[in-house]
Amino acid sequence: MKFILSTIFLVLSINVSHAQQSDRRIVSIGGALTETIYAIGHGASLVGSDTTSYFPPAAARLPKTGYQRALSVEGVLSLKPDLIIATEDAGPPSVIKQIASTGVQIRHFKSAKSIKETRENILALGQTLDAMTAATDLVESFDASLARLKAATSKQTTRPRVLFIMNHGSSTPMAAGSKTSAHSIVEIAGGINVAAAYAGYKPISPEAVVKFAPEVILITSRTLKQIGGKDALFKLPGFALTPAAKSKNVIDMDGLLLLGFGPRSAAAALELNERLNAHD
Repeated sequence: MKFILSTIFLVLSINVSHAQQSDRRIVSIGGALTETIYAIGHGASLVGSDTTSYFPPAAARLPKTGYQRALSVEGVLSLKPDLIIATEDAGPPSVIKQIASTGVQIRHFKSAKSIKETRENILALGQTLDAMTAATDLVESFDASLARLKAATSKQTTRPRVLFIMNHGSSTPMAAGSKTSAHSIVEIAGGINVAAAYAGYKPISPEAVVKFAPEVILITSRTLKQIGGKDALFKLPGFALTPAAKSKNVIDMDGLLLLGFGPRSAAAALELNERLNAHD
């Protein structure tokens, strides 16, 4: 009888736990965090997210709070969350402070820019959402992709020279220097960031583009579309005089996949490695 009662209690406890999880109302601020929440099986608890959260497709359909750095108190609280999961970049600070003053729980996570920080975020989210088994499984899959990447980069005889650029609507493109997600992913994928002497994103002059002599231009698909495609890219001042122009070597990838440092980042780095070395 004691065994039967204990078993019934255990089953009831598990059911209550699942019910509590499904009843949670979570707002996620940060595309990589949102993606991870889905990857560890808690997407059903999300009632909203910011505009950087568009993968998986279900995330794109969530009500949006606006851009993660330009949130509004009303936009977030209108979703009636009991938990907000946000990157450290979420803001402005005054809005975060106002939301916290209402009693809504806010959990901050790193804006990951490295493999190490990505793994830490996955495990921390697993702990926060009582999903450690799923988080551990996800990290194991992540590490398996990293192992394949390490095997691929160890076979490289050269490291391609890469220039990552983005365009925020200005006529002057911005190059990614050190301390950026773009720099990290290029280095992890076995490339050399030719603009590593810069810190952060900096406008790049035509003279600098020529001096850097990139063999590959790396760009997000969105930015390439804004510029007008590959032909328009190589018409930008300085770009026609690069080795990349001679071979028409442009790699465009989805921005969240390439720069997000979420659960797909190891696979993204592996894809980038393959594309960087496709012209060998």
